[in-house]
Amino acid sequence: MQQDQFLDVIDRDEAERRFRAAIRLEPLEVDTVALAEALGRVLAADVAAVGDVPAFDRSNVDGFAVRAADTYGAQEEQPRVLRLSPAAIATAVVPSQEVAPGTAMAIATGGMLPRGADSVVMVEDTDTREDELLVRRAVVPGFAVTFAGTDIAAGETVLRRGELVTSRETGVLAAIGRAAVDVYRRPRVGIISTGDEIAAPGTPLPLGHVYDSNGRILADAVREQGAVPLELGIVRDDAEQLRAVLREALDCCDVVLLSGGTSKGAGDISYRIVREVAEPGIVAHGVALKPGKPICLAAHHRKPVVVLPGFPTSAIFTFHEFVAPVIRALGGRPVQAMDDVAARMAVRVNSAVGRTEYLLVSLVQRSAADGAPQPLAAYPLGQGSGSVTTFSRADGFVTIGRHQELVAEDEEVSVRLLSPAVQVADLVVIGSHCVGLDLLLGRLQAHGLRTKFLAVGSTGGLAAARRGECDLAGIHLLDAATGVYNVPFLSADLELIRGYRRTQGLVYRRGDARFAGCAAEVALARALADPTCVMVNRNGGSGTRLVIDQLLAGARPPGYALQPRNHTAVAAAVAQGRADWGVAIQRVAQQAGLGFLPVVDEQYDFVVPRERAARPAVTAFRDLLADPAVRAALNQLGCHR
Repeated sequence: MQQDQFLDVIDRDEAERRFRAAIRLEPLEVDTVALAEALGRVLAADVAAVGDVPAFDRSNVDGFAVRAADTYGAQEEQPRVLRLSPAAIATAVVPSQEVAPGTAMAIATGGMLPRGADSVVMVEDTDTREDELLVRRAVVPGFAVTFAGTDIAAGETVLRRGELVTSRETGVLAAIGRAAVDVYRRPRVGIISTGDEIAAPGTPLPLGHVYDSNGRILADAVREQGAVPLELGIVRDDAEQLRAVLREALDCCDVVLLSGGTSKGAGDISYRIVREVAEPGIVAHGVALKPGKPICLAAHHRKPVVVLPGFPTSAIFTFHEFVAPVIRALGGRPVQAMDDVAARMAVRVNSAVGRTEYLLVSLVQRSAADGAPQPLAAYPLGQGSGSVTTFSRADGFVTIGRHQELVAEDEEVSVRLLSPAVQVADLVVIGSHCVGLDLLLGRLQAHGLRTKFLAVGSTGGLAAARRGECDLAGIHLLDAATGVYNVPFLSADLELIRGYRRTQGLVYRRGDARFAGCAAEVALARALADPTCVMVNRNGGSGTRLVIDQLLAGARPPGYALQPRNHTAVAAAVAQGRADWGVAIQRVAQQAGLGFLPVVDEQYDFVVPRERAARPAVTAFRDLLADPAVRAALNQLGCHR
């Protein structure tokens, strides 16, 4: 099959320079909207007050308007006596009488200060006696009075162009009497999902298809930038249909985003249609970065047109890198500030020379043996650009330069945060994944504790616990010499929280005569004797991998090199026919409708660094494990004592 090649893969900064040179970056035209519709909009002009706020001198308390000089010398035991005027000043009333020397006039909070008065005595500092007022506390001029224009003076600029209107700004606008305000029009962003394999959420998912997560992610990301998404649906790999939808989008939108079809395979047509329809067309196709190399940047009469990669992480990352700043500029919003923090890389990371790599990472707080905080540890989220969850679970990213081959373990790196501040989790768990652990962490979240889990395998979790990078490490490591799980791997600075047992075994498609109706040992011998019988392995460092290698005793059957990182991926490979057998826990086999032959009843435990053992979140975890109702729920998942 013949396919085009990337002929001009260029540097990220050069791609951005070309893109910005071809498009409009000035704010869109001005809309005048009612105050009730101004929330979340961006002001297109300075706003000045036409009058003072407040517009008159007013009382801050319930009390009596007086001349301050008449109260001098007043004490609790020797009050000053003033003649009390029969008039009283309520709110919204313009006083018609003057406060003469030696007199006082009742006034409500917010009432207009009458002529002659220069202060207000609080009602609790007075007593009344017929037509007299006994003042027991002296006041100074201006006491308990807000003078006209104290808050806002007439002609004062109270809000400036480019400010985002929040509830604070709408309050200011209401206070100066504005019923409408000038704002920039919100950019309209057309979103087109492309591909024969894309299915709409809520519809049946045929094998080989994926749900359209990019359309949803992009629409909501557009809203987060203050723009209006126009979701134009899923377009199959049909040139005529895509051409018509793209032309419609270019007619009614300020920005057009296509998801998928930007790589240069025979089935990728998005960039070809953009090249045909847009004028002047594509300015960059192929950028030396990871993720996001296939991104296609184009323009149509200064309108941005972008074909984002189809893989979710690549799509959302390149959206934030190239598209979000443009949308903000069109809507009159400032560049979004992003913070950097220092961290140490938790593991060695290799990088391809020749392209800038943006490595998404999750941050965890290290601690020393004495409990003192240490530099943050950055864990790479290595699920790849096809992962839907990688971006959502990341705290930030590390930029690896195009000439850098690796980042060493414990090397200091700068992490660009994806949100203004890192939310430190109450409980960090690193290690082997388990459905029982999912249940436990979900219960803790329901009780208001923030949790973070990083799946790195049992060996990686144990190493993280030794380095003080987690509160708990989930492990199921078998010591071949003793036949004991987990305990032989502890060091003096670690302690064990006993978890539960679970059964691992061979999983296979029901009806496969090589496995059905026999013991695991017999089934394994048949599988190894059949060169057409393909296995699916597990990743190195996992407890399951140790079980597999012990079973194989040095054999390397077909499929041994395929090493997914969790039980569900093993089950999916077998259920979908890409492999014939693997090793997984019983619960996952049941959920996938697979046959199961027990191999080992293993112990899944939790390791905690001793300096973290008394932390409230760890204590809550221990209590949860001891809860009879939780134990019953774990038993239903196949996790038992």
